[in-house]
Amino acid sequence: MSQALSLAQARGWNLATTLMVCVVVFRADADTYGVMPADEYDGDPGAVVHEFDPFRP
Repeated sequence: MSQALSLAQARGWNLATTLMVCVVVFRADADTYGVMPADEYDGDPGAVVHEFDPFRP
């Protein structure tokens, strides 16, 4: 796992638990990842790497 992906996943978990919303981590480019609320993501579903749901244990 790349350092960029590890950082994106850490940020995703933090956002999900702080904002109490579902958050997706998605691949934007070769080694670039993005994090945003799942209900705002309208990109390629195949680019989603992980989804954090703060309501699911």
